[in-house]
Amino acid sequence: MAENFPEGFLWGASTASYQIEGAAREDGRGPSIWDVFSHTPGKVLNGDTGDVACDHYHRWREDVALLRELGVGAYRFSTSWSRILPEGRGTVNEKGIEFYDRLVDAVLDAGIQPWLCLYHWDLPQALEDKGGWQNRDVARWYADYVGVVARRLGDRVKHWATFNEPNNVAYRGYGEGDHAPGIKSRDAVWRAIHTVNLAHGLGMKTLREERAGLTLGNIYNFGPREPASDRERDNEACALMDALMNKAFPDAQILGTYPEPIAADMAPLIEEGDWQIIKQKLDYFAFNHYSRSRVRWDKDHLFHMGRVPTPAGTPMTEMGWEIAPDAFRQVMIECQARYSGTLPMYILENGAAFRDAVDNEGRVRYPQRIEFLRGYLGAVLDAIAAGVPVKGYFVWSLLDNFEWALGYDKRFGIVYVDYATQKRVPKDSYYFYRELAQGGALERR
Repeated sequence: MAENFPEGFLWGASTASYQIEGAAREDGRGPSIWDVFSHTPGKVLNGDTGDVACDHYHRWREDVALLRELGVGAYRFSTSWSRILPEGRGTVNEKGIEFYDRLVDAVLDAGIQPWLCLYHWDLPQALEDKGGWQNRDVARWYADYVGVVARRLGDRVKHWATFNEPNNVAYRGYGEGDHAPGIKSRDAVWRAIHTVNLAHGLGMKTLREERAGLTLGNIYNFGPREPASDRERDNEACALMDALMNKAFPDAQILGTYPEPIAADMAPLIEEGDWQIIKQKLDYFAFNHYSRSRVRWDKDHLFHMGRVPTPAGTPMTEMGWEIAPDAFRQVMIECQARYSGTLPMYILENGAAFRDAVDNEGRVRYPQRIEFLRGYLGAVLDAIAAGVPVKGYFVWSLLDNFEWALGYDKRFGIVYVDYATQKRVPKDSYYFYRELAQGGALERR
């Protein structure tokens, strides 16, 4: 059965600065926390770094041509704070911001809307040296950075997001410690959550002050969490993980409160006037989704939370994440009920890693990604049918890229990247997605 998406549905593709740009030490760019983290022995698989990544800094014309050929209506990318402000504040690096000037112009010339995310995890190391997201002052310095970018690009870029997945910024960077800056501390997580929420609010206010008519939001991350059993401790661990990974940021930014499992820990950090800063009107509601997880109590974990491995035989991606389109549909419905109401909803990341390879005919076939996309896009249609105003979908990712602590081991792209030669090879999933983006119907199975 073939089914069409609503007229005007926005198809897009997403990337992130540190994952694709490379040119880590060129044209005045300063080090970010991911430069330092990835160069620390034992932190990233195989000792991989983002020094070169996909060399997008030099090959952006080729990548924009891939977007044009794909036929998408929008491209979500992020700006590198340390490329624009090498010390995190102070003097603007003209060569750094010129790169984004050229990129935005090229994307617009290709007939594609640029959607700009101001922060995708790569804090300037100079600011981490001053406490990073544990330091409330970073929220103010973030707003200054936002102003620099808005003044330069706001005449052409109309869609903006303050942060990508702030839950991972705070929890994995300052709690789990498996992401930069690699800190493992409960108290650091609470401080990082609140500072990032303040930065979001100040960033939104700055954008509105700098440019009228911008469309503003944040990019949350949602995945259903289910307790591994009916035991009280498993339920408590699940509620805490749900609060940290799903609710800490949208509850604060939209509802003006912290969810109950973390409210007592957050209370000492809240100063007079903070909620007036944090709770800002959104113009759209956006989030990323990959899978769901089951949670158990774990006495050895910093937060006493543990994920139950996906059972053998369950359909899963190369990441070990369960393939569960119904969970995606559930998330869209629940997010509308709790947060978004009639706001337009956009999925700004969804995709899957598989063990791709170029075959003897020069093709990257791997039908598993196509079937993944077919199932998850079917869930979007189901959510729309249930009354959720989903207005667009952005695939993660345009390119295979640096996958954070997993280095180059996992490939999420619809375009294969040979990291030795930087050759781009559109995968069969690229052509599947192109057909949809150019008005094709989704064949439901």
